Amino acid sequence: MSAHPQPQSRSDPERETGSDHGSLVEVEHDAYGTPGVVRLTLNRPAAFNALSEALLDELHTQLATLEKSDARVVVLAGAGRAFCAGHDLKEMRAAPSLDYYQWLFARCTKTMLTIRRLPQPVIARVHGIATAAGCQLVAMCDLAVAADTARFATSGVNLGLFCATPAVPLSRNVMPKAALDMLLTGDFIDALTAKQHGLVNRVAPLDGLDAEVAALAASICAKPRGAVSVGKALFYRQLEMGVEAAYQLAGQTMACNMMMDSALEGVQAFIDKRSPEWRR
Repeated sequence: MSAHPQPQSRSDPERETGSDHGSLVEVEHDAYGTPGVVRLTLNRPAAFNALSEALLDELHTQLATLEKSDARVVVLAGAGRAFCAGHDLKEMRAAPSLDYYQWLFARCTKTMLTIRRLPQPVIARVHGIATAAGCQLVAMCDLAVAADTARFATSGVNLGLFCATPAVPLSRNVMPKAALDMLLTGDFIDALTAKQHGLVNRVAPLDGLDAEVAALAASICAKPRGAVSVGKALFYRQLEMGVEAAYQLAGQTMACNMMMDSALEGVQAFIDKRSPEWRR
């Protein structure tokens, strides 16, 4: 139980519907024609998919549901012209209070960390702007594919609000000076610069974006589920460790992975010079 009462929600019910009064997060199973790929689309296009309280709640709910599902890969997209323009500033400014802001950013952090906890890789599909908490969302995803039209910024400083929470994943994606350049100036960078910095993995023309995302998702789905899930978990855990502890954890993880049927079959198939027969 919280030590403080939960602040009253600032969400405006009239604004809290997706396009055509649909869900705030549209869910598509077997996306791109690939079994196991689930696409979640932020669906507040008129508000540039700004992360209102209601949208954060819905996104967290959908992600948590996928955690124990048969999904193999999750794709996170945005409806309309933007990927995500960050927090809903009108909602934030409605009635300022320290308790409310602490509660809101803790709520956002919970959603961001859910992406990290998922056993499935999460791919950001970025076709337009990703600013402030929207850029944070891209940085928290395991992989990111951007259209050449996409732009990225941690622009809060332009409003007098340093993007402190976006700085956490940004500084874990991008080298320190490049990250601080974004954080201290609030300037936009284009997709190719974001790729050079390490914020995104691939850049494609806008009309080829879905094909690029589909190819990446299909490549992951072709690998054994167990190897992918233990690999993702190990990757992030060892990043927070010293080298010796990281090797210890990695060795234990690899030994356990090797005892999985999929690894034993994969190695035997290599020895036999044949394709592995995996149950995915």
